[in-house]
Amino acid sequence: MKIALARSLAGFCLCACASLLYVSTGLVEIGHGRSKRSLGAPGAAFLTRQPDKQSPKTFRALLEGHVVHKPRFSAHKNMNNHTGYRSFTGNLKVEQTNLNTHNSNHQQVHTGLHGLVEDGVFWSDRLESLLPSGFSNAHAQSWKSETRGSQIVSLEKGCGRTSNRLARFSNGTKACVRYGINPDQVQGETLSYYLASLLGIPNLPPLVLSQVNPNSEQWARVRGEVMDSQWSEKAVVSLTEWVANLTGVVTPAPLRQEGRRLHPLREDLDNRTTGEVLELVQWTDLILFDYLTANFDRLVSNVFSLQWDSRVMERDTSNLHKIPSGGLVFIDNEAGLVHGYRVLEMWQKYHDTLLSSVCLFRKITASRIFDMHRRQDVAARLLILYRDSEPLAPELGFLSEDQARILQNRVDQLYKHILNCKEKYSQS
Repeated sequence: MKIALARSLAGFCLCACASLLYVSTGLVEIGHGRSKRSLGAPGAAFLTRQPDKQSPKTFRALLEGHVVHKPRFSAHKNMNNHTGYRSFTGNLKVEQTNLNTHNSNHQQVHTGLHGLVEDGVFWSDRLESLLPSGFSNAHAQSWKSETRGSQIVSLEKGCGRTSNRLARFSNGTKACVRYGINPDQVQGETLSYYLASLLGIPNLPPLVLSQVNPNSEQWARVRGEVMDSQWSEKAVVSLTEWVANLTGVVTPAPLRQEGRRLHPLREDLDNRTTGEVLELVQWTDLILFDYLTANFDRLVSNVFSLQWDSRVMERDTSNLHKIPSGGLVFIDNEAGLVHGYRVLEMWQKYHDTLLSSVCLFRKITASRIFDMHRRQDVAARLLILYRDSEPLAPELGFLSEDQARILQNRVDQLYKHILNCKEKYSQS
């Protein structure tokens, strides 16, 4: 009886500790100050960042990284003078698929790989034709132009962190204004968006940058709200399109537990409706994208939390939503590229676990990864697209040379991973 009682008490204490740790990961950041940003200039040299030597922390606490000096644009000849880059970004067209998916298609049940997989590891053209179109390039350009030319008429609390705001514009549209704990987060959000454009991943809402200035035409009508927000004047913030009717998304069964995988195998894809398979197609893009950006604040944080919460994958995934058509929306990418790279050592094994779980890919995503590997130019392409698209890019800055190398290395790792999957599963 005493032994049983002792075991019960020990179990209760263990559960209580685990619960406290889990709750701590979800605490909202409150009351953090923000230093005023210095201004960058086009053509300034990269400033190399040294990774912070941080002790392990929960993933939410890691988002509160130290404010560090931002790198400027590089004048390095290898990053600015590659022939062909401007024509590449100028002609970039994100291939969009048709949003012509009927309920009957979504209810169809598949019992094998026929019609789903081509060349061993690629989702079929038929599936690609059924995918929700996402945020098209034409829509993004129109939204950006209208947003830059519209006045903000109100700022309300919303869009996640307490420092963020939901902005309403004079043209009737709404946007999430993200004011990061430090400039790294706005930079990570912005560069992640443009990297997704390079990859042909249409799941991120359109984004523009704006500089907080109560005396400017865009911000004049919300001068009081800006003062109440305690934002630093002249701070660069990101504005992303507000999307209505979003619902939560649970990790699909093939990826829900450690050791599971989504490979081109009958047992992974059997007895799934077309709608479920279309969602899996988008999940494979998400995992590759989060690997490239080292974003730990989405699925990776769930894998981390499995240590004390075996059911974390059965709840909605952070920073991932779904629109009624079935399209997934990747939001809040603040941890990507900049901050994610600085704390990469802590999270790398979880990124590796997720990457190894996937051996199915969209053709366009794989082809662009192959091209970026062949040309060894992903940072240069990203810089040009970002600089040509964002008038405020010089103010926010770009990746450091170390971060650019990490990005290219991760492209190369994805290239090797896709080749390994092809070698294992392709028939040719």
